[in-house]
Amino acid sequence: MRFSKWHGLGNDYLLVERAELVSPLTPEQVRRVCDYHFGVGSDGILEVLSASGAHAEVLIWNPDGSTAELSGNGTRIAARWLARKARGDVVTITVGPREVVARMRNGLDVEMDVGAVEVGEAETIDVDGESVELTPVSVGNPHAVLRRDPDRAELLRLGPLVENHERFPERTNVQLVRVDRPHELTVGVWERGAGETLSSGTSSVAAAAAAVANGWCEPPVTVHLAGGDLLVELTNGEARLTGPAQEIFAGELSEEFAL
Repeated sequence: MRFSKWHGLGNDYLLVERAELVSPLTPEQVRRVCDYHFGVGSDGILEVLSASGAHAEVLIWNPDGSTAELSGNGTRIAARWLARKARGDVVTITVGPREVVARMRNGLDVEMDVGAVEVGEAETIDVDGESVELTPVSVGNPHAVLRRDPDRAELLRLGPLVENHERFPERTNVQLVRVDRPHELTVGVWERGAGETLSSGTSSVAAAAAAVANGWCEPPVTVHLAGGDLLVELTNGEARLTGPAQEIFAGELSEEFAL
């Protein structure tokens, strides 16, 4: 299997083309390849189902073998890969039911129209005997935004508990958010199916949308993540996300690894 490895602010993905695979990927294969000790190591796999001109359809795999409805970093990576392949600056990526238009900007940056963002009313759930207030957000995938300091120990404690809470039967992504300035947030990310990650595009959109809806800050919002900064613009319930996507290397799995 040939692949290229990319990252968006430390959120790393392997990109493969289904046309080059002997057969479509399986959850077990994805888990093996994504393992950082026994495989290549990544936060997920971007499987390009088809690509024609400036349009591609992509399936996003989490490292636990589940699939994601959307990934902001993953989609930006796929967009930059396709732009290079198509030799153009504007491309369209289809992920599930959502079609995303992306534009290449200076250097490594990709500006992407994420689409509709839905912010729910704040609610409180019981987490291991503690009352935790959160704001549910949908960016095509589910998020639970908590306004509390994104201390890593707290993220590692609360992340898996909220992700797997009965309130979220399909599990959820979790963000711990600190408001720094009227247009700035610092966010800790716990991704559904991946755990702690250095950055997340959809988590940044969710955190910014919840912060604006709750009156914590105003758009545009710069989101500070462990891996770097993303810019989120919000207009009439729709989001635009800008940040880098960079290729690290290309490689091929050995025959003895045998998918």
